Amino acid sequence: MKEQEVECRLGCGACCIAPSISSPIPGMPNGKAAGERCIQLNEENLCKIFGQPDRPAVCSQFKADREICGVTNAHAMSVLIELETLTF
Repeated sequence: MKEQEVECRLGCGACCIAPSISSPIPGMPNGKAAGERCIQLNEENLCKIFGQPDRPAVCSQFKADREICGVTNAHAMSVLIELETLTF
C-alpha cells in the first residue's frame, strides 16, 4: 500500500527554524544554527527563495511527513527540535 503524500502546511516554517543548515543560504553564507530563523523566511513563514536555484539542496529535498509535521505547527517544531538534538 502506497503511503499517502502530505502537503506542506503553508505558513508553518518549522523546517526553516528548528534544524541547523550547514550549507550556504543567500544572506547566510555559513548556513544557520538550530533554532535560528532563516533569513529567507518571510513574515508569513514562507520561503522567499522557494523554487530558486540558490535554495540549498537540503531545503529542496525536505518533504513534509505526517509523523514529523503532524497537524499543528507546534507539533512540527517540537519533532524537528527533537530530531536536531538526537542528530547533533
